[in-house]
Amino acid sequence: MDALVALGFLERRDGCYCNTPSTDLFLDRRKPSYIGGILEMANHRLYPFWGHWTEAVRTGKPQNEARTGDTPVFEALYAGPARLREFLAAMTGISHGCALAIAAKFPWSQYGTFVDIGTAQGDTAAQISLAHPHLNGTGFDLPEVGPIFEEYVERLGVSQRLRFVQGSFFDSPLPGADVVVMGHILHDWDPEIKKMLLRKA
Repeated sequence: MDALVALGFLERRDGCYCNTPSTDLFLDRRKPSYIGGILEMANHRLYPFWGHWTEAVRTGKPQNEARTGDTPVFEALYAGPARLREFLAAMTGISHGCALAIAAKFPWSQYGTFVDIGTAQGDTAAQISLAHPHLNGTGFDLPEVGPIFEEYVERLGVSQRLRFVQGSFFDSPLPGADVVVMGHILHDWDPEIKKMLLRKA
């Protein structure tokens, strides 16, 4: 526990441990500001990959799910319901602050529709919708994501203005909208795929 105090995750008051203001805000799963999904995924999925660090340095090859070459990374992540939910929650955790900033800073009043490509749970779409009641939005992702997206936006009370469209951004045209949002998408791919996705947008 003292290590967590030293790291700034906990405070000790009157002989008791309690959250710091930051951990109270960001690591309480009962709060909408919770970002712990990425930490949960790091613990369950990413941490074990570090056991292959030497091989990664020697070969320069990925040590994630693609390591065996049998299954592409996202296919492996999307294969099981529990693993998919954990991954999508992690994407919300890592993107929530950006989603709030995008909702606050972009001139949304000039537009009527948007599409969030690779929407995951739909947090970016939901935050935009919560901040701008005049907008209608679309979340676009692989079919397995649909029920999780719909459950999430229903919980946040914006399901009337958000819809889910299933598809692969490799094989399908992107849904039409005034604004196209791509969060944590382009960094996964080589320059040619990045250019292809931007052309589609």
